[in-house]
Amino acid sequence: MNPYLDSLVHTTRRHFLKESAVGLGAIALSSLLGRNAMGAPLAASNPLAARLPHFAPKAKRVIYLHLTGSPPNLDLFDYKPELVKRDGQDCPDDFLKGRKFAFTAGKPKLMGSPRTFGQYGRSGQWMSDAIPHLHGVADDLCIVHSMYTDQFNHAPAELLLFSGSPRPGRPSMGSWVTYGLGTENQNLPGYVVLISSGTQPNGGKNSYGSGFLPSVYQGVQCRSKGDPVLYASDPAGFARDLRRDSLDALHELNELQASELGHPETRTRIAQYELAYRMQMSVPEVMDISRESPATIAAYGAQPGDSSFANNCLLARRLVEQGVRFVQLFDWGWDFHGTSEKEDIRGGLTKKCGTMDQPVAALINDLRQRGLLEDTLIVLGGEFGRTPFREGRTATGEILGRDHYPDCYTMVLAGGGIKGGLSYGETDELGFNITRDPVHVHDLQATLMNQLGFNHERLTYRFEGRDYRLTDVHGKVVKGILA
Repeated sequence: MNPYLDSLVHTTRRHFLKESAVGLGAIALSSLLGRNAMGAPLAASNPLAARLPHFAPKAKRVIYLHLTGSPPNLDLFDYKPELVKRDGQDCPDDFLKGRKFAFTAGKPKLMGSPRTFGQYGRSGQWMSDAIPHLHGVADDLCIVHSMYTDQFNHAPAELLLFSGSPRPGRPSMGSWVTYGLGTENQNLPGYVVLISSGTQPNGGKNSYGSGFLPSVYQGVQCRSKGDPVLYASDPAGFARDLRRDSLDALHELNELQASELGHPETRTRIAQYELAYRMQMSVPEVMDISRESPATIAAYGAQPGDSSFANNCLLARRLVEQGVRFVQLFDWGWDFHGTSEKEDIRGGLTKKCGTMDQPVAALINDLRQRGLLEDTLIVLGGEFGRTPFREGRTATGEILGRDHYPDCYTMVLAGGGIKGGLSYGETDELGFNITRDPVHVHDLQATLMNQLGFNHERLTYRFEGRDYRLTDVHGKVVKGILA
């Protein structure tokens, strides 16, 4: 039996009168002031209606580029010349004491990066030769070197990053944003997910799910190849006017149920049916990158009809341009253990970065040229870092790889009121410990919400008797990276 209906069956009149907010007086007051007196959403009939944040935002939208598996930060952004000097030496005991690693035991060998580093832009940002296109946008980037997390396995770390908890069941970051802001374009979802490399993220759909929030706020996965959204098209022989008549009948039935039971998922069902109907016309158009100029397509390295990270970066720009609040890209294949040539931090990393570097730089340049970068927040990174030593299973082989490392890693941000050309935070000379300005994943979450105009402690949802938020009971805004 539905637990909600079951609870109603066992509720007596005495329970009802006692538990109705503060009693009969509250019921009378509610009848005078309307539904909002009891804290109901301001737009109960449309849960995706655009809403105002707590204060004036610096960013209106987010493009989150998640490199699933976590790239080797020491071979991309964290230049450690001392580690290079000590390449091949035994890892000092002081750095290993009390630590556990996913695939490494005993005393591993230090591994300096085989990549060539240089300083780029007026700001002199250190970056490796694996990401040459990002060199050209160095002054737009805020590179946070002092990130850390509580988890050293992929799925829990990814869930902690996106939902604030290492266990499934909590709403994702994009769901919280859509819950707080709604959407600016009622013909498109407020939260769109694009997946490249053919694999779901480590946390599965929980990484972009709505958890205990109404399901209208979950990420809508769109495809850059084939039908953009599965099952949204009308079946063969099903005319559009017949679909409209069917939805009108369903709407009336759902409204009857909503007025009788007041369950939030009924409103969600109404909103989703209507959104799907409108999406049939709007989504194919916005997802068609062949409408872009040849020069723009070439700048991203995109290929119309492909399902690639480059295509998805271009799609992300098209989506935010049309009012989508949160676009999340998941790109599989960044787990550089060194168990195969594609995981080698030399040739394998060069090849993988070749699919990411150009489109990310193009996205930043494209948004700037269109006047969208200043209020679009871009985030690029993985769920944790990589070790300053060789991964245990591959330590004696010719392929170079690194193990998981949660204690310090790098995130890159751009736009949306974030300082460009900034290297924030610092780690020790070997890349084992944070020495200045640590940033926990909850701090990153709090900062993103701040840029969107939210006090992260006040954007809450009551579930099972307590108020939940994205940052759980943690998080502080990282003011040092704000413009």
